[in-house]
Amino acid sequence: MLKNNHLIRFFFAVLIVATTGIVCYAQNKPEDVAGIPVNYDESKTGTYTLPDPLVLQNGKKVTSGKTWIKKRRPEILQMYENEQFGKCPERLKRDFNVFDSGTPAFNGKAVRKQITLYFTEDTSNCKADLLLYTPANTNKPVPVFLMISFMPNSLKIDDPGIKTGTMWNRDGEKVSASEGRGWGFFDVEKYISEGIGVATIYYGDIEPDFAKGIKYGIRGHFLKNGQSWPEPDEWGTISAWAWGLSYVMDYLETDPLVDAKRVALNGVSRLGKTVLWTGARDQRFAMILASCSGEGGAALSMRNYGETIGHMIAPSRYFYQFCGNRAQYADNPETSPIDAHMLISLIAPRPLLLQTGDTDNWSDPKGEFLAAVAAAPVYTLLGKTALETEKMPEAGVPILNDLGYFMHSGGHGNVPKDFDIYLQFMKKHFFAQ
Repeated sequence: MLKNNHLIRFFFAVLIVATTGIVCYAQNKPEDVAGIPVNYDESKTGTYTLPDPLVLQNGKKVTSGKTWIKKRRPEILQMYENEQFGKCPERLKRDFNVFDSGTPAFNGKAVRKQITLYFTEDTSNCKADLLLYTPANTNKPVPVFLMISFMPNSLKIDDPGIKTGTMWNRDGEKVSASEGRGWGFFDVEKYISEGIGVATIYYGDIEPDFAKGIKYGIRGHFLKNGQSWPEPDEWGTISAWAWGLSYVMDYLETDPLVDAKRVALNGVSRLGKTVLWTGARDQRFAMILASCSGEGGAALSMRNYGETIGHMIAPSRYFYQFCGNRAQYADNPETSPIDAHMLISLIAPRPLLLQTGDTDNWSDPKGEFLAAVAAAPVYTLLGKTALETEKMPEAGVPILNDLGYFMHSGGHGNVPKDFDIYLQFMKKHFFAQ
């Protein structure tokens, strides 16, 4: 496994550019993107008033957990469906195929399973492979660390028994995963030794990460006759990936070795946005670990710093990840009825850790912290412990409360230390007596 953090970040960047076309900006400080200037000056972030997550649309204050659950939470969820991520079609019960039903792995320390999930009645298309490891030394259900990944399973974990699978390259072509490259592999044994299972799924199996990918992914399957693109309030790819992750949970609930009430979901960058939205939509996920989710994720949109809505939804960039209605807020984010603190609030009362990097200016780590501060009253109302501070911690100093925050020293993406923090967070909230 690669030990040098700089090498890890380099190979991660190479992989992402090669497979998805994501631009990895030097120093995380591009000055101009899609013809739109980028601000990194704190004095120019502007003034804004965030919507109060604890005020109903009728103006009444939310003063109880019951009112939050029955009234305010559904209001916010609906606004996110309409204005940012888009509505998904009904998710029907589908079959899955466990084609590797329990093979010893990692010198007998783990048991490997591989499962094909089918999203439609036609099992020849619209399917994804889930890879799952559980500790071999227990017959009790265990918590699981589930990753939605930029890379196929065989490139994520170093195990020759993993099905090779396929992936999408930057030219929009589906190729064998053997043509790709990993970036050091995930350390499964570290989690297994702590009594925690590990699972991973490749996001491109659900929906390819480019605009024309709709022709090959799950969204294309649901297009109506004569329709070439979803309606303005219908799903973008982030909603599609979240929709697919709920099928992962459907399977995990059937596995006798998995404690489906203790599943932690992790994703990085656009997949950080995805896991936040997944947790908002599907409350079966007991914990969310969102890494460098930035604009459209945990960073405040009304705060003009780093990437903005305008940068995100530009025609040359990632408009397809959101519903069409998102574009109306590109020039005036302050006119939106929602902002990132409200997305964070939808995870409450479940544990949520926002992880970022102190030089990831493009994703605005301070904007993520401020959003967590603004979401804290919801966690408090529900009897949980929020950040308990309005002072942003230094890099390397984690806050691991029910609503947590951790900033590594470095830029966009994960470094090995992050996975130690995730493990610590899981142990604190899943194993506490």
